[in-house]
Amino acid sequence: MRQLILRPSNNYVRPLLFDNFFDNFFNNEFQSEFSPKVDISETDNSFNFLFSVPGMDKSDLSIEIDKGYLTVSGERKFEDKKESYHSIENGFGKFSRSFQLPDDIDESKVSANYKNGILNISIKKDTKASIKKTIEIK
Repeated sequence: MRQLILRPSNNYVRPLLFDNFFDNFFNNEFQSEFSPKVDISETDNSFNFLFSVPGMDKSDLSIEIDKGYLTVSGERKFEDKKESYHSIENGFGKFSRSFQLPDDIDESKVSANYKNGILNISIKKDTKASIKKTIEIK
């Protein structure tokens, strides 16, 4: 699947021109989609996932581990305050992100916390599965 990267021009706030009308009209659907960015790191003891989900409550998010996959889903709702917007660049809507997990995790040792728009998920490694063994060739 090919991803479309939309790079709007850095226009200052000004009256809507005829050519900008078509750009904004046809690109509006791309701006309304929301997929949170995620940073994934690994330590000696765990795998860590940091999701950037500003403006959301923890009740808007769902975390599941099933069959070796971590799935984070939720919905970022648009609050229409009856304002006259010139531009809306923040994405809104439902999202779901899934990640295949390695075999050396302990699914019973998962923790998550949400603070200041960052969802932090930590999955501990299974120390029994990560023991390295050298096999002698006969």
